[in-house]
Amino acid sequence: MTDMLSIGASGVRAYQTALTTTSENIANAGTAGYSRRVAGTREVAAPSDGSNRVLNGLGVTISGITRASSDLQNAEVRAAGSDLARSEAGAVWLNRIEGALTGNKLDERLTAFFNAATSLSANPSASAPRATMLQAAASLASSFSATGAALDGALADLDQSADAMAGQLNSLTANLAKVNSALGRASQGTSSQAALLDERDRLLETMSAITDVSVSFDAAGRANVKAGGGGPVLVLGDQSAVATYARGPDGSVSFAVYGIDGSHALSPGGGALAGVAEGAARIADARSALDRIAVDLANGVNTVQAGGENLDGNAGAAMFSATGASDFKLVLDDPRGIAAAAPGGGERSNGNLAALATLRKDGKFEAGLTTLTTDNASALAARRSIAEVQSTIRSNAAAARDSITGVNVDEEAVDLIRFQQAYQASSRVIQVARETLQTLFDIR
Repeated sequence: MTDMLSIGASGVRAYQTALTTTSENIANAGTAGYSRRVAGTREVAAPSDGSNRVLNGLGVTISGITRASSDLQNAEVRAAGSDLARSEAGAVWLNRIEGALTGNKLDERLTAFFNAATSLSANPSASAPRATMLQAAASLASSFSATGAALDGALADLDQSADAMAGQLNSLTANLAKVNSALGRASQGTSSQAALLDERDRLLETMSAITDVSVSFDAAGRANVKAGGGGPVLVLGDQSAVATYARGPDGSVSFAVYGIDGSHALSPGGGALAGVAEGAARIADARSALDRIAVDLANGVNTVQAGGENLDGNAGAAMFSATGASDFKLVLDDPRGIAAAAPGGGERSNGNLAALATLRKDGKFEAGLTTLTTDNASALAARRSIAEVQSTIRSNAAAARDSITGVNVDEEAVDLIRFQQAYQASSRVIQVARETLQTLFDIR
């Protein structure tokens, strides 16, 4: 009878754990990052007494909590997510460049300036077309400076974003080191270990969206992480490194890792940091190209001005001042100062405006702006198309992983009923054993 009591009690304990595990699965069916758990059972075999007698078992026990997981599928999700994050981050900064180049209507105002000069050539002594041209020049200068400021602002925002990403990466590596430490103390096959492994994989997936990582695991499930394909060590056991961000005067960005094994440069090949590096290079290139157009235009117009005479018969003064787009300024404040006439041509001469028309043709300023804008737009469209494909790849990888780790509520409901019946049956065994013992006691 005592064997029956022991066997029944073991069943109650085992199936209570199984019911708890199944209930936890159902409760967390919609929890992101949760991996299904299974309470494994095994027979408690009776010890051999050295004879050939068949001995009855001593009940059932929980062999451990098994967590449904696939390191391969997790790695594929991380890789796909890293590629997608790079493309999405790159698209953000390409979109900022597009907004800067088109938002201030620089191309329209450049064309309006040259067209105003053409209109002035029809009546170079009239005050109205002179005022119109000077107003067009003022609008052009304002548009250049606003466009340059918008690109500068994009770089400043990029710096803040990159600093925040580096800080987030440092927080993730520090938290992963803590999880590793806890995994080293956790007992194998327990719910607490399964929860720690879920948190480990969640941290790794979030980390891979910032920079591509390569991961290895030890026997306790602790993750050792390197940035990129064998780059600097980010996490080693319970140690974590610190990542930093910097941008040079030429617009180039750099990342570094300090800590575990010294200081090393970090060259992200994926994740948002790689998109930031790409975005910084593109913003710097766009700003450099815009600065060249601004300086060449200002110098060209000023040269034309110096080669002609204004309405008062004096040599033309500089119209613009610029060392780049951001400080492009109109310095001519009197419409009479526009040097429309060729030297000695008189107030009705428009000979010098022909030189401005030649500058427009040979300088190809409008074409340069158009090329700059369309090239960026093409790069943005391509990046968005790539991101769409990568999003599908990432979704498929996540679906494949979730087919292994996800909770099927219907299956869990069936298990819940099965374990409940087993629990009730084990309770009945205990009850029968007690009743039988009581009957025997009553007979005596």
